Amino acid sequence: MGAAGGRHRLKCTTEFSTGARPEGLGKTAVACFRHGMALENGFSYSFWARGLAGARGERWLFDGLDINLGPGEVLVVTGPNGTGKTTLLRILAGLLPAAEGQVGWEPAPDDGEVALHYLGHQNSVKGALTVAQNLAFWQRLSGVRDGAAVAAAQTIFALEDLVDLPARVLSAGQQRRLALARLVAIPAPLWLLDEPTTALDAGSAAAFARAVAAHRDAGGMAILATHQDLGFEPTFRLDMGVVS
Repeated sequence: MGAAGGRHRLKCTTEFSTGARPEGLGKTAVACFRHGMALENGFSYSFWARGLAGARGERWLFDGLDINLGPGEVLVVTGPNGTGKTTLLRILAGLLPAAEGQVGWEPAPDDGEVALHYLGHQNSVKGALTVAQNLAFWQRLSGVRDGAAVAAAQTIFALEDLVDLPARVLSAGQQRRLALARLVAIPAPLWLLDEPTTALDAGSAAAFARAVAAHRDAGGMAILATHQDLGFEPTFRLDMGVVS
Protein backbone atom coordinates (compact mmCIF):
# COMPACT_ATOMS: atom_id res chain seq x y z
CA MET A 1 0.00 0.00 0.00
CA GLY A 2 1.32 3.41 -0.98
CA ALA A 3 1.63 6.62 0.99
CA ALA A 4 -1.39 8.84 1.60
CA GLY A 5 -0.73 10.83 -1.53
CA GLY A 6 -0.28 7.81 -3.80
CA ARG A 7 -2.65 5.63 -5.76
CA HIS A 8 -4.33 2.65 -4.14
CA ARG A 9 -5.18 0.14 -6.88
CA LEU A 10 -8.23 -1.91 -6.03
CA LYS A 11 -8.30 -5.69 -6.34
CA CYS A 12 -12.04 -6.30 -6.33
CA THR A 13 -13.69 -9.51 -5.22
CA THR A 14 -15.80 -10.18 -8.29
CA GLU A 15 -18.41 -12.81 -9.08
CA PHE A 16 -19.25 -13.57 -12.72
CA SER A 17 -22.65 -15.04 -13.53
CA THR A 18 -21.54 -17.19 -16.49
CA GLY A 19 -18.68 -17.58 -18.91
CA ALA A 20 -15.36 -15.79 -19.08
CA ARG A 21 -14.54 -12.13 -18.51
CA PRO A 22 -15.52 -10.12 -21.62
CA GLU A 23 -12.61 -8.85 -23.70
CA GLY A 24 -11.58 -5.30 -22.89
CA LEU A 25 -12.64 -5.26 -19.23
CA GLY A 26 -9.94 -4.72 -16.62
CA LYS A 27 -9.07 -7.01 -13.74
CA THR A 28 -11.40 -5.01 -11.48
CA ALA A 29 -14.35 -5.50 -13.81
CA VAL A 30 -17.82 -6.39 -12.67
CA ALA A 31 -19.18 -8.05 -15.76
CA CYS A 32 -22.65 -8.21 -17.27
CA PHE A 33 -23.50 -10.81 -19.89
CA ARG A 34 -26.91 -9.42 -20.83
CA HIS A 35 -25.77 -6.05 -22.12
CA GLY A 36 -28.64 -4.15 -23.70
CA MET A 37 -31.14 -6.96 -23.17
CA ALA A 38 -34.71 -5.73 -23.64
CA LEU A 39 -37.48 -6.73 -21.26
CA GLU A 40 -41.20 -6.41 -21.85
CA ASN A 41 -43.08 -3.97 -19.62
CA GLY A 42 -39.92 -2.84 -17.90
CA PHE A 43 -36.55 -1.14 -18.21
CA SER A 44 -34.08 -2.12 -20.91
CA TYR A 45 -30.97 -0.13 -20.02
CA SER A 46 -27.44 -1.11 -19.17
CA PHE A 47 -25.11 1.07 -17.09
CA TRP A 48 -21.33 1.07 -17.25
CA ALA A 49 -18.14 2.63 -15.92
CA ARG A 50 -14.70 2.33 -17.50
CA GLY A 51 -11.33 2.92 -15.85
CA LEU A 52 -12.99 4.72 -12.96
CA ALA A 53 -10.84 6.33 -10.27
CA GLY A 54 -11.90 8.20 -7.14
CA ALA A 55 -9.94 10.33 -4.72
CA ARG A 56 -10.47 12.22 -1.50
CA GLY A 57 -8.20 15.23 -1.34
CA GLU A 58 -4.71 14.05 -2.28
CA ARG A 59 -5.45 10.40 -1.50
CA TRP A 60 -6.51 8.02 -4.25
CA LEU A 61 -9.16 5.62 -2.97
CA PHE A 62 -9.47 3.37 -6.02
CA ASP A 63 -8.63 3.31 -9.71
CA GLY A 64 -8.94 1.08 -12.76
CA LEU A 65 -12.51 0.11 -11.85
CA ASP A 66 -14.85 -1.22 -14.58
CA ILE A 67 -18.55 -1.87 -13.99
CA ASN A 68 -21.19 -3.28 -16.31
CA LEU A 69 -24.78 -3.84 -15.21
CA GLY A 70 -27.73 -4.95 -17.28
CA PRO A 71 -31.47 -5.29 -16.63
CA GLY A 72 -32.28 -7.03 -13.37
CA GLU A 73 -28.71 -7.01 -12.06
CA VAL A 74 -27.51 -5.83 -8.66
CA LEU A 75 -24.00 -5.03 -7.45
CA VAL A 76 -23.37 -5.01 -3.69
CA VAL A 77 -20.34 -2.95 -2.61
CA THR A 78 -18.68 -3.76 0.72
CA GLY A 79 -15.51 -2.78 2.55
CA PRO A 80 -14.32 -0.98 5.69
CA ASN A 81 -15.10 2.66 6.35
CA GLY A 82 -12.98 5.04 4.31
CA THR A 83 -12.32 2.71 1.38
CA GLY A 84 -14.40 4.71 -1.11
CA LYS A 85 -17.86 3.16 -1.15
CA THR A 86 -19.70 6.48 -0.79
CA THR A 87 -17.26 8.21 -3.14
CA LEU A 88 -17.95 5.55 -5.78
CA LEU A 89 -21.72 5.95 -5.50
CA ARG A 90 -21.52 9.73 -5.67
CA ILE A 91 -19.33 9.56 -8.78
CA LEU A 92 -21.77 7.16 -10.43
CA ALA A 93 -24.64 9.49 -9.53
CA GLY A 94 -22.86 12.47 -11.08
CA LEU A 95 -22.51 14.25 -7.74
CA LEU A 96 -18.70 14.06 -7.70
CA PRO A 97 -16.26 14.19 -10.60
CA ALA A 98 -14.23 11.07 -11.26
CA ALA A 99 -10.48 11.46 -10.94
CA GLU A 100 -10.27 9.30 -14.05
CA GLY A 101 -12.60 7.28 -16.22
CA GLN A 102 -16.07 7.49 -17.72
CA VAL A 103 -19.62 6.55 -16.80
CA GLY A 104 -22.44 5.95 -19.28
CA TRP A 105 -25.66 4.28 -20.35
CA GLU A 106 -26.76 2.07 -23.24
CA PRO A 107 -29.06 3.39 -24.58
CA ALA A 108 -28.95 6.90 -23.15
CA PRO A 109 -32.08 7.79 -21.12
CA ASP A 110 -34.41 10.30 -22.76
CA ASP A 111 -34.20 13.94 -21.75
CA GLY A 112 -36.47 14.57 -18.78
CA GLU A 113 -36.62 10.89 -17.82
CA VAL A 114 -35.81 9.98 -14.22
CA ALA A 115 -32.73 7.83 -14.85
CA LEU A 116 -31.58 7.06 -11.33
CA HIS A 117 -32.18 7.49 -7.63
CA TYR A 118 -29.33 8.27 -5.24
CA LEU A 119 -30.01 7.78 -1.54
CA GLY A 120 -27.14 8.57 0.80
CA HIS A 121 -26.83 8.54 4.56
CA GLN A 122 -29.25 11.45 4.86
CA ASN A 123 -32.92 10.81 4.13
CA SER A 124 -33.64 14.18 2.47
CA VAL A 125 -37.04 14.28 4.17
CA LYS A 126 -38.80 17.62 4.66
CA GLY A 127 -39.79 17.64 8.32
CA ALA A 128 -42.58 20.20 7.98
CA LEU A 129 -44.36 18.13 5.32
CA THR A 130 -46.45 15.06 6.02
CA VAL A 131 -45.51 11.63 4.70
CA ALA A 132 -48.02 12.01 1.86
CA GLN A 133 -46.81 15.52 1.06
CA ASN A 134 -43.18 14.38 0.93
CA LEU A 135 -44.02 11.70 -1.62
CA ALA A 136 -46.12 14.14 -3.66
CA PHE A 137 -43.31 16.72 -3.53
CA TRP A 138 -40.75 14.20 -4.81
CA GLN A 139 -43.07 13.23 -7.63
CA ARG A 140 -43.67 16.84 -8.69
CA LEU A 141 -39.94 17.53 -8.53
CA SER A 142 -39.40 14.61 -10.91
CA GLY A 143 -42.24 15.57 -13.25
CA VAL A 144 -44.24 12.49 -12.27
CA ARG A 145 -47.92 12.32 -11.28
CA ASP A 146 -48.90 8.77 -10.36
CA GLY A 147 -51.23 8.23 -7.43
CA ALA A 148 -51.10 4.46 -7.84
CA ALA A 149 -47.32 4.48 -7.47
CA VAL A 150 -47.60 6.57 -4.28
CA ALA A 151 -50.17 4.15 -2.86
CA ALA A 152 -47.92 1.20 -3.71
CA ALA A 153 -44.95 2.90 -2.04
CA GLN A 154 -46.96 3.54 1.11
CA THR A 155 -48.12 -0.08 1.22
CA ILE A 156 -44.73 -1.66 0.57
CA PHE A 157 -43.03 0.36 3.30
CA ALA A 158 -45.98 0.26 5.75
CA LEU A 159 -46.60 4.00 5.74
CA GLU A 160 -50.42 3.95 5.41
CA ASP A 161 -51.01 4.81 9.07
CA LEU A 162 -48.43 7.61 8.97
CA VAL A 163 -49.47 9.53 5.85
CA ASP A 164 -50.90 12.53 7.75
CA LEU A 165 -48.02 12.87 10.22
CA PRO A 166 -45.31 15.49 9.70
CA ALA A 167 -42.03 13.78 8.90
CA ARG A 168 -40.28 15.50 11.81
CA VAL A 169 -42.17 13.36 14.34
CA LEU A 170 -41.24 10.06 12.70
CA SER A 171 -38.66 7.74 14.20
CA ALA A 172 -35.33 7.21 12.43
CA GLY A 173 -36.58 3.94 10.98
CA GLN A 174 -39.83 5.48 9.79
CA GLN A 175 -37.96 8.32 8.11
CA ARG A 176 -35.73 5.81 6.36
CA ARG A 177 -38.81 3.93 5.14
CA LEU A 178 -40.20 7.19 3.80
CA ALA A 179 -36.96 7.89 1.96
CA LEU A 180 -36.97 4.38 0.47
CA ALA A 181 -40.62 4.76 -0.57
CA ARG A 182 -39.43 7.36 -3.07
CA LEU A 183 -37.85 4.52 -5.08
CA VAL A 184 -41.27 2.97 -5.66
CA ALA A 185 -43.24 6.22 -6.04
CA ILE A 186 -40.92 7.42 -8.83
CA PRO A 187 -39.69 4.46 -10.91
CA ALA A 188 -36.15 4.77 -12.28
CA PRO A 189 -33.94 2.16 -13.93
CA LEU A 190 -30.98 2.58 -11.57
CA TRP A 191 -30.86 2.76 -7.78
CA LEU A 192 -27.64 3.95 -6.09
CA LEU A 193 -28.12 3.38 -2.37
CA ASP A 194 -25.67 3.97 0.48
CA GLU A 195 -26.44 1.81 3.54
CA PRO A 196 -30.12 1.54 2.56
CA THR A 197 -31.19 -0.54 5.57
CA THR A 198 -29.74 1.79 8.21
CA ALA A 199 -32.20 2.13 11.15
CA LEU A 200 -34.60 -0.43 9.70
CA ASP A 201 -36.05 -3.24 11.81
CA ALA A 202 -36.18 -6.80 10.47
CA GLY A 203 -39.64 -6.39 8.95
CA SER A 204 -38.73 -3.17 7.17
CA ALA A 205 -35.47 -4.67 5.90
CA ALA A 206 -37.48 -7.57 4.46
CA ALA A 207 -39.82 -5.07 2.79
CA PHE A 208 -36.80 -3.40 1.21
CA ALA A 209 -35.56 -6.76 -0.08
CA ARG A 210 -38.98 -7.37 -1.67
CA ALA A 211 -38.86 -3.91 -3.28
CA VAL A 212 -35.45 -4.72 -4.76
CA ALA A 213 -36.80 -8.02 -6.09
CA ALA A 214 -39.72 -6.25 -7.79
CA HIS A 215 -37.32 -3.64 -9.22
CA ARG A 216 -35.15 -6.41 -10.66
CA ASP A 217 -38.16 -8.19 -12.12
CA ALA A 218 -39.00 -4.96 -13.97
CA GLY A 219 -35.50 -4.82 -15.46
CA GLY A 220 -34.17 -2.34 -12.91
CA MET A 221 -30.55 -2.22 -11.75
CA ALA A 222 -29.05 -1.34 -8.37
CA ILE A 223 -25.67 -0.63 -6.81
CA LEU A 224 -25.85 -0.89 -3.03
CA ALA A 225 -23.13 -0.05 -0.50
CA THR A 226 -23.61 -1.83 2.79
CA HIS A 227 -22.06 -3.41 5.87
CA GLN A 228 -25.11 -5.61 6.40
CA ASP A 229 -26.73 -8.71 4.96
CA LEU A 230 -29.49 -7.33 2.73
CA GLY A 231 -31.48 -10.55 2.66
CA PHE A 232 -31.00 -11.42 -1.02
CA GLU A 233 -28.25 -12.63 -3.33
CA PRO A 234 -26.85 -9.94 -5.63
CA THR A 235 -25.60 -10.61 -9.13
CA PHE A 236 -22.13 -9.30 -8.30
CA ARG A 237 -20.08 -8.31 -5.26
CA LEU A 238 -17.30 -5.75 -5.04
CA ASP A 239 -14.98 -5.56 -2.01
CA MET A 240 -13.52 -2.05 -1.84
CA GLY A 241 -11.26 -3.04 1.05
CA VAL A 242 -8.91 -5.33 -0.88
CA VAL A 243 -5.96 -3.17 -1.94
CA SER A 244 -2.33 -3.69 -2.84
